[in-house]
Parts: sequence; structure tokens; C-alpha cells
Amino acid sequence: MSVSDLPVSFAHCPVKAQNAGLFVSSGNDARHPTRIISSHELILVRQGQLEMWEEDQRFCVGEGQTLHLWPNRRHGGIGTLPKGLEFYWIHFEITPPADNTAVISMPQVQSLSRPDKLESLFRFFLDGQEAGDLEPCSANFITLLMLYEVARPQKHASDVTNALAERARNYIHLYYYRDITPGRVAEALGYNPDYLGRVFREVYHCTLTEEIQRRRVKKACTYLLDSDMTIEEIAAACGFADAGYFRRIFRRYQHTTPIRYRNSNARVHINTH
Repeated sequence: MSVSDLPVSFAHCPVKAQNAGLFVSSGNDARHPTRIISSHELILVRQGQLEMWEEDQRFCVGEGQTLHLWPNRRHGGIGTLPKGLEFYWIHFEITPPADNTAVISMPQVQSLSRPDKLESLFRFFLDGQEAGDLEPCSANFITLLMLYEVARPQKHASDVTNALAERARNYIHLYYYRDITPGRVAEALGYNPDYLGRVFREVYHCTLTEEIQRRRVKKACTYLLDSDMTIEEIAAACGFADAGYFRRIFRRYQHTTPIRYRNSNARVHINTH
């Protein structure tokens, strides 16, 4: 895997942000264009799987992974963009400091242990961009924070214990909308609930119940921002028994109500095909 080396310095911001957006594919045989652009591009896949190539390299980027595309290199999509694919993108330039003493090194494809942190930065950038009050200096430093988030060391499952916890997490991420509980997750994977709960907490530092709730709230955030569904409809779609319980859990993790979250974060540039 190739590594991207980006020069940084706190004396000035070497990153110049251009524009960003959220791409949502509706299918219809849409394809990513083949092109050469003069800027860097950072992509974060929020949902689905993105297949792309750059020069002689091919990339398969899944949910929670990033892809860094270099300027002045030919790139494009592989096949059609699947329906339901969602990814954030941002274009930026790099101006190396005079002494070139500090460098950010990040894989061209990175698996993030906390993709929600990078998604929050994208949301903050896009909200300001759409509102028209995102100052260039702020945009540059938000982009720099994005690069740091991608470059920092990530924690990944490597041994049998971690792999089991990852299986449980993947199961939750796939079936969060069902009536699942820690016991049912354990049954689906063929493990004792207490043992699976201990393993999961050791690896991810939260309980299975908390992971189920976080996944449901994350999907609820997507519905709140990118659809006109009612609170009741969103609650049902995300696996909550009723809207009142949904509101309590949402406030626990987002520190605000669903309505306030929708009203304060609704300005997002979305391009679809």
C-alpha cells in the first residue's frame, strides 16, 4: 500500500481547502468520471463500497475507510456506482513549508477506528460552506484536522479475540434496525452472551448495548439530515421501539433533541446521480 506524505507546520497552514460535498448514489448506471485534476482529494465512505483506480492502482474502499487521491494523476471509477453508496469528498491543495521539516504520513487507503470523528469534521465544513460563512482560514485548518485524523495511528482487530469483537460490531452495523439485543447478537454468532460482552468491552471500551444504540443514533442522524421522514418514521427505521425512547437515547449521545439536530445541521451540499 502506498503512503501519502503531506508537509505540515504550525507556523502556517500548508493546506488550502477548495470545496467539499456528500455524494449519494441513486444507481441508474452512474459512473465516477475518468479525469485528471490539479488538487488532492480525500474521500470518506459513509455507506456502501466505492471501487476506484488511480494510474496503475486499484482501490476498494468500504464503510469507515478513506481514500486519498493525488493531484495530476489520472483516476476514475470501476464499474457503475451502486445504489445506496454514500461518501464525503473534499478537494484541497498543499503548500510545503520552506524548510519542509514536518510531514504527515498516511496510507492512501485508511481504515478508521472512529470514522464518526472524521464525519463530524466533514459535517462542520459542509454546514459552513452551505451557510456561506466558512472563512478560508477556518476551512484550511478544518481540512488539516481531517488529514491528522486519517494519519493518526488506528486500532484494528488482529487476533482471535479482537476478530470476534469485530464480528459482533459488524453484525450490529448490519442489523441495527432489527429487534436485536446483546443476547441475540451472541446467539447469532454462537457465543455465550457474557463472554461476548466481556470481549467486546475489552476491545471497543463500550457495551454491546451501547454499540447498538450508537449505531442506531448514527443512522438516525443520516435520516434527519438527508430525508424528510418524521421522528416516528426514523425511530421505527432505526430499530427503536417507540419515538419517546428514541428521543431519550438520541439526546444521550448527541446532547440535543432530534428536531434541534435536524434544524442546526441540515445545510449540506449533496450531489446525486
